[in-house]
Amino acid sequence: MSLLDIKNLTLEIDLASGWVKALDKINLVINEGQIHALVGESGSGKSIIVKAIVGALPDRWRVTADRMTWRGQDLLTMSASERRKVIRNDISVIFQNPKNSLDPLLTLGEQIKELVPTYRLESFWFWQRAAEREKIAIELIHKVGIKDHKLCMQSYPHQIANDVCQKFMIAMALVSEPKLIIADDPTRGMEVTAKSQILKLLSRVNQVRKLSVLFVSHDLLAISSMAHYMTVLYCGQTVESGKMLQLRKRALHPYTQALLDSAPSFRKELPPKSPLSSLDGTIPTLQHLPIGCRLGPRCPRARKECVVVPAVRRVHEHYYSCHYPLHWDKK
Repeated sequence: MSLLDIKNLTLEIDLASGWVKALDKINLVINEGQIHALVGESGSGKSIIVKAIVGALPDRWRVTADRMTWRGQDLLTMSASERRKVIRNDISVIFQNPKNSLDPLLTLGEQIKELVPTYRLESFWFWQRAAEREKIAIELIHKVGIKDHKLCMQSYPHQIANDVCQKFMIAMALVSEPKLIIADDPTRGMEVTAKSQILKLLSRVNQVRKLSVLFVSHDLLAISSMAHYMTVLYCGQTVESGKMLQLRKRALHPYTQALLDSAPSFRKELPPKSPLSSLDGTIPTLQHLPIGCRLGPRCPRARKECVVVPAVRRVHEHYYSCHYPLHWDKK
């Protein structure tokens, strides 16, 4: 069963030069118990999609979609209070920089206890409820791998390490027992050991609690071992989506293949000082988007037909948007 179902999501921003499409017909489906990776280079629109899902966009921006539902409920037609209730109970977000997302004036213990919902409390008297809140908070802090809960709960955000702060954000995300966790590039700037701990923690939460995870990142090495499904973005458009193993084995879109090739290789037979694979050019600005396929000016397979926007094509559960996909000559 699908939890989040988005079809043809379009977001327009009012700039001095006029309205531009930051997102253009985005398609995204997240099923129960699934780890779904949303990948693309910086500026492709990953974080804007997260904000569109939780309703954290400015009112002056125009958001339209053929379908944008959460468990069958239309998110776009909901009132602000109804949407906040859905986000509070069912969807939790882990942001890139945890210290910027926490209140610097409150201790971590005060912040996580404040988030414990009333329906998780069994006691009637307020002093008993305070003890219950603390007990739930301590259990969650231990579950995410923080051993010294006393030091953690007594500290302010600036007093603890970045990786511990990120684990604490995951504990806060689990307080409401959500159905979906959106992790917006939670391992950016972390060292390898801390990054590995965060990824294993999210994977364990998915396996133990059957919790769906939308993992937003540009680091394919980080997500390739844990994600079940992957959607690739380029310049505000969905270019390819499918099962992770299938995309790694046989990507059809040139941009997806370029992302896979750009990941560093650790093969022993690799010659010293081998150049890293990269795609020529840079991602275009919103004010100067190319017509047709937005990858056209950078694509090694581009032809004159690419001035027309490619339609979404399907091969079993594999979706792609390209006039001349990889392996096309073999068909």
